[in-house]
Amino acid sequence: MGTEFGFAAAFMVGFLGSVHCIGMCGGIVGILSVGGARKDNRPITANRLANLLAYNAGRIVSYSLAGLLAGIAGNAAYEVFPLSRVAEVGMMLSGGFLILLGLYLADWWRALGRIEAIGAKLWAKIQPLSHRLLPVRSPLAAFPLGLLWGWLPCGLVYATLVWALFVADPLMSMGLMLFFGLGTLPMLLAMGTLADRLSRLRSHPYIRRTAGVLIIVFGVMTFVGLVHPIQPINHPVGLMCSA
Repeated sequence: MGTEFGFAAAFMVGFLGSVHCIGMCGGIVGILSVGGARKDNRPITANRLANLLAYNAGRIVSYSLAGLLAGIAGNAAYEVFPLSRVAEVGMMLSGGFLILLGLYLADWWRALGRIEAIGAKLWAKIQPLSHRLLPVRSPLAAFPLGLLWGWLPCGLVYATLVWALFVADPLMSMGLMLFFGLGTLPMLLAMGTLADRLSRLRSHPYIRRTAGVLIIVFGVMTFVGLVHPIQPINHPVGLMCSA
């Protein structure tokens, strides 16, 4: 899979999966944009838009940092185990998590929610820090709030992180999570002005199932090897070994 395709696929996973973000991040986005949408549907004020942008920038930075850490961990595995074996296991796990994500989004099987519960233990230690940043009065407060909220337990993020883990190149893994985060951006920015409509959209079974099915298809393709994070022969470790 080429780098460009991998980044584009990560963007689409973020975009399709962002229907889940309405429920996970809706509360904090509502705090950032409260009072901004007027009854005549005129846009939110520039200050509140700046807060939303700063919050989402912080959130995407956290995703990128998590991707970097995943890439470092994955790269260590490539240095210890045979490249082809790690790639095979990586494709199966990445595809499996994407399939679980699709089932989760479609409300057909919520096993991924159990993994979110594990992450909730870490979140319980991080979340109290956000209280010091509320209420948000400027982008300078919104950005660190986004940094914290980027570690919110989320099956959508976890599924993509597994994919980034088996890319196993720190910079590419970071880029994968960056484009994933950018894919979630349109929905979360729109939530600032269209929260009620998007909540109804999220609850519509057809929308959730369509997004879920598309991600399941991509997961199956990854699982069987039709698409994969990176060719072992093209991996930096593989290139060094063949030099």
